Amino acid sequence: MRLILLGPPGAGKGKQTARIIERLGIPQLSTGDMLRSAVAASSPIGLQAKAMMERGELVSDEIVLNLVAARIQQPGAQRGFILDGFPRTVAQAEALDAMLEEEGLALDAVLELQVDLNALIERMANRAAETRARGEPVRSDDNPDAFRTRLEACGKQTLPLSAYYAERGLLRSVDGMRSIGEVSRETMSALNL
Repeated sequence: MRLILLGPPGAGKGKQTARIIERLGIPQLSTGDMLRSAVAASSPIGLQAKAMMERGELVSDEIVLNLVAARIQQPGAQRGFILDGFPRTVAQAEALDAMLEEEGLALDAVLELQVDLNALIERMANRAAETRARGEPVRSDDNPDAFRTRLEACGKQTLPLSAYYAERGLLRSVDGMRSIGEVSRETMSALNL
């Protein structure tokens, strides 16, 4: 199964991804991890990405797409994968579709975890308080204002992606506000697993 998970930070994508991976035995393809590995390995794509990052630029869609294309050819991903962190825009989604089509592949589904943004902000505040209570450092972006900004940016990106994949009949929406077990059961049902 070739799958994309959509949802804002704190929606539970990581927990659901882990359960899908356990069920299907397919890898999670994190574009951030792939970029870091390519840079560390000084691969041709990694060198291009490193140069862009050193100039303070975002890594181009073309480079990210090339990383994804190379990764899906590797063992383990040929049975399927879950994309994490890509696509983030409709232009990236269109490029991904074109690349997959060239490879004779297509996405099976796009799973969107729908959540209440105010409840997520409360979750984040509770998480930060629990982290402080344990004497651990709290992430600098784990404050309500910064988190709200991240959520708003994510919403602006995800809304068009949701519409794009809904038009193609690939979008499966799940209520991400329920318990982890309930969300997992609904996720597996939405994906016919």
